[in-house]
Amino acid sequence: MGNKHQSIPHTKLNTDYLIIGSGLAGLYAAHYASKFGKVLIVTKSTVKESNSYWAQGGIAAALDPEDSAVFHSEDTINAGRDLCNIEAVEVLVKEGKERILDLIELGMVFDSDEEGLKFGLEGGHSKRRVLHAGGNSTGQVMVEFLISSVEKNPNIEVLELASVTDLISDGNSCSGAWAFNQEKSEYILIYAKATVLATGGASALYERTTNPEGATGEGLDLAYRAGAELMDMEFIQFHPTAFYSDSGETFLITEAVRGEGAHLVNRDGKRFMNKYHGLGELAPRDVVSKSIYNELKETGGKYVYLMLSHLDRSFIIKRFSNIFGLCMDQGLDLTCDLIPVAPAAHYTIGGVRTGLMGETNLTGLYACGEVTCTGVHGANRLASNSLLECIVFAKRAIEGANKYFETREEIILEAGSPCIFGDTDVKDQERFNTIKKEIQCLNTQVLGIMRNGTDMKDYISKLETIIEESSNLSAWFAYKILSMGKLSQLIADSAYYREESRGAHLRIDFPEEKEELKVHIVNRMGSEPYQVKL
Repeated sequence: MGNKHQSIPHTKLNTDYLIIGSGLAGLYAAHYASKFGKVLIVTKSTVKESNSYWAQGGIAAALDPEDSAVFHSEDTINAGRDLCNIEAVEVLVKEGKERILDLIELGMVFDSDEEGLKFGLEGGHSKRRVLHAGGNSTGQVMVEFLISSVEKNPNIEVLELASVTDLISDGNSCSGAWAFNQEKSEYILIYAKATVLATGGASALYERTTNPEGATGEGLDLAYRAGAELMDMEFIQFHPTAFYSDSGETFLITEAVRGEGAHLVNRDGKRFMNKYHGLGELAPRDVVSKSIYNELKETGGKYVYLMLSHLDRSFIIKRFSNIFGLCMDQGLDLTCDLIPVAPAAHYTIGGVRTGLMGETNLTGLYACGEVTCTGVHGANRLASNSLLECIVFAKRAIEGANKYFETREEIILEAGSPCIFGDTDVKDQERFNTIKKEIQCLNTQVLGIMRNGTDMKDYISKLETIIEESSNLSAWFAYKILSMGKLSQLIADSAYYREESRGAHLRIDFPEEKEELKVHIVNRMGSEPYQVKL
């Protein structure tokens, strides 16, 4: 970890709303907050590099006349395996419709035909309710639409290529953050009336992932070190159908492909999902991932196949143009070839524990999007609820902050000093990459789709050894490894503590659900994991 230093040259900024992260949740929060004051978005990369940008599947909302928020709620709760926060689900499905209509009124264009909006079907949904934009480029289109809005807004400033290294916190309140621009070696102290975390998830802690390589949960680490509670960290959702290659190169093949009729087949060319679940290929993601795992264990091999040869070629090329192109780059034709797929880490269901207004246990700190855990997803996220969660709870986080402004005096804490990275040596990059890869491989082996207590018990000592290897790395790289190590340990602690199988968390040694474990597991700095009843 970088060394603390009492006096360091820095730039000082003040704002009303500090938004950390530039995915859909961060951009929507900034867009809404700009109506009430000055907004500063800080992002470690650029506004286009986020999980939201690469989201293919779509955004779910019960806008079809034959659908209803009740049906959407039931599907969400069923997928969540009796662990959903029912209030949060009701907020999601009811306000989600309103947020979609708001976006359309602002000029956002979703795919439609002469009959109106087009609705897709995905796993776990009982109705066609998934909206798309640009075919299978929904996240990209939505992010670009909001980026355009943000760039034109005089109340919003964007600070790119700046990593937030510390929240200004005394363990009870938050007054802003320290950031470090590695390109300029510049430290930035940002005071804010409200700080909003929207940094995304941590699925890049795994070897095979659909996420950008930077999605290693830095926002979760920031919040944890500041004294915020993390909840449900054991629930990592694996997407069943990520492209498989021996080189390790992968990309997501959206669930919407199966929604349009694609089949999953084993190496003998036989469909297998119907023997695991009545909904076949349209079962919830945790079921499909587990089924693929079992099929591979039974038949051997490292992957199964997606088969679309029975579907209309021109429709598939038009509907899934991006995926068609990516497969062609690999020498495979999506419309007639068998496409090798296997599960990959995709979505962090757990995160910073928040209430319904985005509030954390730290006064002045709010969170929205994948970095959070409202309990809305329970033990398993329903497909295409994530983009909806971003916009619904981003608006609520700003409303929560505004309510805080009205009822309490602003708390300004002593900033202290940031982690210092002045001694970073680029020559350490190769060794950093090696150690990072070790952590990712270990997480895939021990904290993957199927887990067991014996492996997890041995895991910590192995992880500690890996982290020790990074102790003499220069500061920036040591900081990153320590952050990845701590979050990996929190996932392992929660997974070891939950002695059952539920949703995205599956234990070989505890294969059944337990009624007494209809609880959320919470982690906070300085304490053992503890339970919160539903």
